[in-house]
Amino acid sequence: MRIDYHAILPELILSGTILLVLVADSFARPRRKWVAMPVSFLGILAALIAALTLIGSNRTTFNGMFVVDNFALLFKVFFLSVALLVLLVSLRYFSDGRWYQGEYYFLLLTSFLGCILMPSSRDLLMLFISLELVSAPGFLIVAFRKSDPRSNEAGIKFFLFGVLSSAVMLYGMSLIYGVTGHTNLTEIGRSLSGTLPQGQETLVLAAILFIVAGFAFKVSAFPFQFWAPDTYEGAPVPVAAFLATASKAAGFAGLLQLMFVAFAATAEFWTPIFAALSVFTMTVGNLVALQQRQIVRLLAYSSIAQAGYMLLPFALVSGDQAVNEAAFAAATTYILIYAVMTLGAFAVVIAMTRESPSLLISDFAGLVRRSPVLGIGMIVFMVSLGGVPPTGGFWAKFFVFTAAISRGGLGPWLAGIMVLNSVVSLYYYLRVAREVVFVEPRVERPPASPALVTGVAALATFAILAIGIYPELLAHFPPLSTLAGP
Repeated sequence: MRIDYHAILPELILSGTILLVLVADSFARPRRKWVAMPVSFLGILAALIAALTLIGSNRTTFNGMFVVDNFALLFKVFFLSVALLVLLVSLRYFSDGRWYQGEYYFLLLTSFLGCILMPSSRDLLMLFISLELVSAPGFLIVAFRKSDPRSNEAGIKFFLFGVLSSAVMLYGMSLIYGVTGHTNLTEIGRSLSGTLPQGQETLVLAAILFIVAGFAFKVSAFPFQFWAPDTYEGAPVPVAAFLATASKAAGFAGLLQLMFVAFAATAEFWTPIFAALSVFTMTVGNLVALQQRQIVRLLAYSSIAQAGYMLLPFALVSGDQAVNEAAFAAATTYILIYAVMTLGAFAVVIAMTRESPSLLISDFAGLVRRSPVLGIGMIVFMVSLGGVPPTGGFWAKFFVFTAAISRGGLGPWLAGIMVLNSVVSLYYYLRVAREVVFVEPRVERPPASPALVTGVAALATFAILAIGIYPELLAHFPPLSTLAGP
């Protein structure tokens, strides 16, 4: 077997960086443990440059288990860019506290290694390994605040439910292999598109149900969403930002490949399941978010509701290839724009952690007067998450809405439910914006926000407004129809 080393160059560079971080942390003095961050930053930057050199190529290695195409490159560049931003917002947060900085960056990079492996994984084994690489380090970094009972509780909950979901998903994958004799996604799709022996069709449908349940936990979809609020609140805030953006996007990247490639032939079975998952996830997330008073928990329930919107395109799959391509592109676009909005919101939250550890919504009173950059940024992120123009969030919802309407049948009903939920969500999003703009601040001095964190918030604000005002930027995404069918 000939290995294409250029195809796996970003993964090789990131793996080398992980080892280098371990070595640097081992020899660094206690006061210079922060050096692990610039080492990590340079390594991820090098991996990003390596990924950019692959643009325009279509490569396959490891006997078809690992593929580099437009879809994979789009997500690799996205994950590596998010990694750079997460590192920037993590530096001051972890250097201020008594944290194990080298271990944190080692575990975070390992999770991002799983993230960039995920979109290239076209095999059940690779998908499972990638997903566990994303999740397993997360169990540890969620519980990094060892003296905080909430952090310990968050880590235990995340671990227990994560292991259970992995076991259920792996069982489903083993059943698929038993029926089809393949682990390659394309070969599985071909096998399922034919006539199965009597009795095996039911086994396949049960296996798909198990796999969907496992991924539903990873993306915090109903009824597997209950771990997310406690985990986000107990984790260090940069870790919560990682879970809400990169980790969730990695789960969706894997789910897109499974449903649109391996299981496309059984769409009549699983599209109603995704319709129910979408409706219940967005509705439960929005209704519970209305009652929140703590900003991280509000963002956690917002993340659950947003997962419902991202699940909606899966319910649109049909025999019409054009509809499937539109649904696939809508899901991908929504995932990427959602991550920018949420990461920006978490950057503002991180900026407030030093002076307001409780992070109540009321702590953001008058923020726009105390720090115009952070205040305007928070307004833009909240409005964008609600889907109000002219922001990127509006176009994300618009593409999903358009795909649902063009689908016909159940599509317009799902589009209507999405619009109704978006209107409900405006109440709690605009409540935060109201606090930032119209409520008198308790103190007049600017928040003690690190320059790097403020810079990340400003960059995310610019990106969301640029996409909202100039949506043609989205047209420059590579063609996303490569996974529309086996």
